[in-house]
Amino acid sequence: MIDPKVAAYWRENYDLRYTLERDWPKLAPKLQGKLHIYVGTMDNFFLNNAVYLMEDFLKKSDPPYRGVVDYGDRAEHCWNGDHAHPNAIARLRYHTFYLPQILKRIEETAPPGADLKSWRY
Repeated sequence: MIDPKVAAYWRENYDLRYTLERDWPKLAPKLQGKLHIYVGTMDNFFLNNAVYLMEDFLKKSDPPYRGVVDYGDRAEHCWNGDHAHPNAIARLRYHTFYLPQILKRIEETAPPGADLKSWRY
């Protein structure tokens, strides 16, 4: 039997979707464009089920979250968004896989007049 007090405590303190939904007006300015969630549709711990609920909230969030929710078809736990390679290979290339996203974020959020060219070679 689940203790309702324990469940309520966990929801209030550890449920990320609940926290985002509850505090979105305060958190949105800090998190817009920073939420990128990748999950396999056959996650070993069934975490994909929680991601579906998170995505439902994020799709209707106001202001919009401007991030990514992506599912790996039949992929297992720790799937990272790489649709072209299995996890065994994709894990070896996280740094190169995410660099384009990181560079895009830097360009979008750089302060006016920031040097966005000299370090790109």
